[in-house]
This record gives sequence, C-alpha cells and structure tokens, in this order.
Amino acid sequence: MAPGINGHAYDMPAKAAAAATKMNVSSDAKKTQLEGYTVDHTAGDAAIKTLFGAKVENTDDWMKAGARGQMDLADQHGREKIHFFDHERVPERVVHARGAGAHGSFVLHTPLSTDITSAKVLTTPGYTCPMFVRFSTVQGARGSADTVRDVRGFASRFYTQEGNWDIVGNNIPVFFIQDGIKFPDLVHAVKPEPHNEIPQGQSAHDSFWDFISFMPESTHMIAWQLSDRTIPRSFRHMQGFGVNTYLLVNDEGKPTYVKFHWTPPLEATVSYGTRL
Repeated sequence: MAPGINGHAYDMPAKAAAAATKMNVSSDAKKTQLEGYTVDHTAGDAAIKTLFGAKVENTDDWMKAGARGQMDLADQHGREKIHFFDHERVPERVVHARGAGAHGSFVLHTPLSTDITSAKVLTTPGYTCPMFVRFSTVQGARGSADTVRDVRGFASRFYTQEGNWDIVGNNIPVFFIQDGIKFPDLVHAVKPEPHNEIPQGQSAHDSFWDFISFMPESTHMIAWQLSDRTIPRSFRHMQGFGVNTYLLVNDEGKPTYVKFHWTPPLEATVSYGTRL
C-alpha cells in the first residue's frame, strides 16, 4: 500500500498495472494511465446534499405554491443554491494565471547515486510514472496573450509511488529578488495599472521600473527578461530551471543541496527560430 491523495491509501502497483493493460484498448490512454494513481471520491453515496447533510431529491425545480404559483421561500435548498451562486468568486492565480498544460510520462534515464537521495523516482533505472506539466506567462491575466515578452513559468507534478512530487520554476535561472519578503512588492509593481488594466502580459510601465530602480539585485534578471528568451518558439523549445535550491536526503539522513534544470532535446529557441 502507498500513500494516495488526501491521505487515502491504495495498492498503487496493482492498479497501475491494470491501468497499463487497459491503455492498449482505451480511446483516452492518458486518463486510463492516471486511474492507477487516483482515488474516486464520488464513489458510493454521491447524492447532492444541503449544508446540513440532508439529501436533495430534486435540484432542478423550486418549490412553488401550486402548479402555477410563486416560488416558495420555504424551499431551503433553492435559497441555499442561489445564495451560493450570488457569492461565488473564482479568483485567478495572482501570477501565472495564463497557462496551458499537458499530461505525459517521466522515465528515469540516468539514476542518481543513493549517496544523494533515497527517492526511488531518482535512483531506480527505468523508473516510469505519470506526470503533468503546466507552462505559463507570469504577469498577464487569464485572458492575456501567449505571445507577449514575459518570463515563462512551469510547474511539474510527478505521480510517484511515494506520493506526489511538485517542482516549479521558470525558463530563466535567476530571479528579481533574493529575499522572499519582497515578492508581494515585486508582484504589486509588475501588475497592470489599476485604473486601466494596462499593460497585460508585460512590464512596460512606471510602477515596475520604479521598483527595479530601488533593487540593484534585479539587474541580472532584467537582462534576461529583456532578451529573446522571454519569447520562446514553443514549449518544446523552452529550457526550465527550478530556480529554488532543493534538498535531497539519503537513507542515512545526509542532506544534499541540488538544482534542477530542464534542457529540451530541440534546444532553446526563440519565436523567430534563433537558437539561444
């Protein structure tokens, strides 16, 4: 048994093997692959319920005073449903709101030494697990363009037998600040002007440059940001850098600091075809 989502345990190797067998005849092979690594929380009693746990038999018709009468405010489920709708807010990400993702598989080609880490995903030759990666711009809103000159972010999730493992980063190896306490100030400065929501997906406005002018540590990052690296040709031509320093631990508890770099086989290339 292995740890699953939200603390649930399941026999991952058996389910994964069954899912792999089904992949040969499935029209949605990626969904089938993930079946061995997910828990179905809708199985069993999946009835619609009120906040007080009472089952709702009909969620399509409001209680009325007769066949053609007015809607009755005594319909608790109806009032509750509209109340939730009136207060719905689905906030977008503060940064990296615009993005696209893809499912895939991670296959370990060259294992790391067990002196560095005890994680099977990094030490077992040929280790294979499903994964998901999301690429994004940083500054723009959900509806902004993909073609702007902006730092590109990526987030990778590995569905390993030891649990889910996330690594996030950018396509640039350095960053604007060296102390995390400045991050809210950086994002507030780079966001669009509040009175006109301009610019979107880029940083050509005074508030951003005012911030940069007070942060000499940002000079290196600005040089990268204004280069052609921020207009990659495609996701397949984009390098990735974990940016943060991570800590791997071996069986003896000895830690090792590491950096993760993603290097595309097609080489890093900008939008008009020039190799970087």
